[in-house]
Amino acid sequence: MPSALLPIARPLVDGFARRIRYLRVSLTDRCNFRCTYCMPEDMQFRARRELLSFEEISRVVSVFSGLGVRRVRLTGGEPTVRADVVNVVGQIGAIDGIDAVVMTSNGVRLIELADPLARAGLKEVNISLDTLDAKKFHELTRRNKLAQVIAGIDSALAAGLEVKINIVALQGVNDDEVVSLCEFAWSRGVIPRFIEHMPMSSGSLFEPRKQLTAHQIRAAVTGHCGGQLQPYQPGPATGPARYWTVDGDDNRRFGIISAMSEHFCDTCNRVRLTAAGDLHACLAYDDAVSLRDIIRAGGSDTQVEDAIRAALHLKRVGHEFQNTGLGAPTKHMISIGG
Repeated sequence: MPSALLPIARPLVDGFARRIRYLRVSLTDRCNFRCTYCMPEDMQFRARRELLSFEEISRVVSVFSGLGVRRVRLTGGEPTVRADVVNVVGQIGAIDGIDAVVMTSNGVRLIELADPLARAGLKEVNISLDTLDAKKFHELTRRNKLAQVIAGIDSALAAGLEVKINIVALQGVNDDEVVSLCEFAWSRGVIPRFIEHMPMSSGSLFEPRKQLTAHQIRAAVTGHCGGQLQPYQPGPATGPARYWTVDGDDNRRFGIISAMSEHFCDTCNRVRLTAAGDLHACLAYDDAVSLRDIIRAGGSDTQVEDAIRAALHLKRVGHEFQNTGLGAPTKHMISIGG
């Protein structure tokens, strides 16, 4: 049934009149990378029994769909390391009202999974690629997999998926690659997106001296390309990135997720479900409501809906990431889905 025809009794709107249409679902807190800005050295993974089953995930998504959510992003950890990820894409995509199932991945397993995922209904994939330098890649990810990630990008494109490249921007690490990463992406018809590093994990993985701001990123692009940057919106506004073109050239587009220097809380339209079933209204705070506990106690869909609305009441007007080290959540990016 087309989503426009589905009845929505009371759409999800938070206390600041922001409409929730976008759900991010972590499938696992495990990953085949060990990125230094994402995973602590002493990371404790959740036991398998604590994770939502795919049937439980589909049930939660179905409730969200009835409340007006139209887009679901599968994250991790690394979502492709969970068995039967292709099946869950198909299950979620078959839910009435869900217009798009998309994914964020490090790309390594897309060499073999891109085509099955596309056939199951996956529409888009954002692939993490912070550097084109093999040595720096190994230092950042603790894995020697740069060639496999690039092959994964090409496999996703060959499968017909829309691809964006996610780049965590770090001063003194990859600030000298802003242009080369853009050129790499543009040569494949892909949009690069630069992400300001955020102080998750109680700020323990965050180094203020490595902060690369949205202004600095834009300056690097214009300094190389010349011309003027023009803002544009690629289709319906679904996520936090702001996009620009160089002189209106569609072949030279890029995005920035500027959580630190130019925050976007006033337009937030999303909530996050962890692999263990905790619903977080905001990435920047630790408070959450357990949907897993309600489901496993035999709760009805109405009770799940009530819990979702209760979580939404916890959604603040904004975060305090810009006050570096203040308000930093204890949760890890790998646990909540980057």
